[in-house]
Amino acid sequence: MSGALKSIVVETKIYEGQKPGTSGLRKAVKVFQQEHYTENFVQAILQATADRLKGSTLVVGGDGRYYGKEAVNKIIKIVAANGVDKLIIGQNGILSTPAVSAIIRKYKTLGGIVLTASHNPGGPDADFGIKFNCDNGGPAPDNVTNEIYEITRVLKNYKIVPELVVDIDKIQKTTLQVDGKDFTIEVIDSVQDYVELMKEIFDFSAIKNLLQGSADRAPFQVLINSLNGVTGPYVKKIFGEELGVASSSLVNATPLEDFGGLHPDPNLTYAADLVNAVKNGPYDFGAAFDGDGDRNMIIGEKAFFVTPSDSLAVLAANLEAIPYFQRTGVKGYARSMPTGAAVDRVAAKSGVEFFEVPTGWKYFGNLMDAGRLSLCGEESFGTGSDHIREKDGIWASLAWLSVIAKLGKSIEDILKDHWTTYGRNFFTRYDYENCDSEAANKVMAEVETKIEQKDFVGTKLTYENKVYIVKEADNYSYKDPVDESVTTKQGLRILFEDGSRVIFRLSGTGSSGATIRLYVDSYESDPSTFDKDAQEVLKPLVNVALVLSKLQEHTGRQAPTVIT
Repeated sequence: MSGALKSIVVETKIYEGQKPGTSGLRKAVKVFQQEHYTENFVQAILQATADRLKGSTLVVGGDGRYYGKEAVNKIIKIVAANGVDKLIIGQNGILSTPAVSAIIRKYKTLGGIVLTASHNPGGPDADFGIKFNCDNGGPAPDNVTNEIYEITRVLKNYKIVPELVVDIDKIQKTTLQVDGKDFTIEVIDSVQDYVELMKEIFDFSAIKNLLQGSADRAPFQVLINSLNGVTGPYVKKIFGEELGVASSSLVNATPLEDFGGLHPDPNLTYAADLVNAVKNGPYDFGAAFDGDGDRNMIIGEKAFFVTPSDSLAVLAANLEAIPYFQRTGVKGYARSMPTGAAVDRVAAKSGVEFFEVPTGWKYFGNLMDAGRLSLCGEESFGTGSDHIREKDGIWASLAWLSVIAKLGKSIEDILKDHWTTYGRNFFTRYDYENCDSEAANKVMAEVETKIEQKDFVGTKLTYENKVYIVKEADNYSYKDPVDESVTTKQGLRILFEDGSRVIFRLSGTGSSGATIRLYVDSYESDPSTFDKDAQEVLKPLVNVALVLSKLQEHTGRQAPTVIT
């Protein structure tokens, strides 16, 4: 490679369907491998920020999945040709999604390009994804993703420096001449900045004391499963080196391009190995994270499952256990619309401002930037705070350990005490994955047609001896209280007079086909119900939803792919 490099312009062809979803563009690897496909989308990202691009710094990294390194090398060449001053890259191309957000915020960069398909499987025959995070560290808002999409529809060429080659496996800083100006590539330690942030937020000594035990208290046994995703190096550093957890309790902690054949989605179905190990082993606490590290699952002794909705509510009720919130105060709580309403009750009791937003972490970001939100979560195993602008799996596990250390109780006892105070929101989600798109649309049309009928409110829907009276029904829309932007068609909601809810959504995070998500939420204040199995309690409402939507008739599916 010569000392002075020049960019060239490459004529391209337009690819249809490069529309980013709630978390970027996700497609099969083979789609991204098409000639010009990845280059087009990266060029569109850069053109969407063209007014601020020259002289800027960008962050690049991903979850280590197949095609990641190849994509990083393409991005380096394209970014260099588009007038960016500096690129910060995680070593080996590795950066968790929370780490990207932390690095953008710490170094005040223009934003970051994140290479991930999150919880989707990896490998040559699986999925890849690219998303853009803005200068606040959060996913690009709708106006930016819409602009990126519009550019992809008319893009005629892209700029690239074909001869630029850099070793991203080695921590180093390199400055090259590109088109007569300096271009710097800094390959950084993937975990250092993130670990420093966690140590500012949490009392690591209190957590370590819990984990190590004392003369009068046995060590608190944890099992952490990274599902061969990006969190492995972070887990080894934080739980292994900083907190003294034995390496035998940190499993699947090496990022693999195909996640070792695992489906890196931390739920009861895809993290069954963790569930069984905790159920049958000596563990007090289990945690699993997804491919890019922003999702989490928390379970207690004997695999006592904490629903994400309950996890958010319990943390909200116990934020004083975390030094960060002792310093900043608690500004507000929020959840995505489909998430169980448990945190609503904590907000009401504590007098803290509460928000309900559409699915997608970017909607929380506006509230955080305005200083109105401290803690938020989604039922899809995402929990986070205003320390960054992404959900954060490792943060959630450290938050739980902080609460346990302060209360000195088991996870199950903490949950039962919480329900005694606030009541219990039983919650479940049924996912029907890879449905025929036409059939999925028929399901949604079936529900929407019914809820639009003038006499639908007041309708009694029954299953066996259970009767639900419709109080309200709509296709959810959201007006942002900060910028007053309006987001429409975010899910079909049926709210009942007893506080129960049924919600239907088509997912925006799949790479093929359509995923129908059915969310069912039912509140109980009677303590005699608290120990019941959620599926048993929710069975009548689930059946009401299936009959109403004719889901089984339209899709031919007699059972969901995943129940959480």
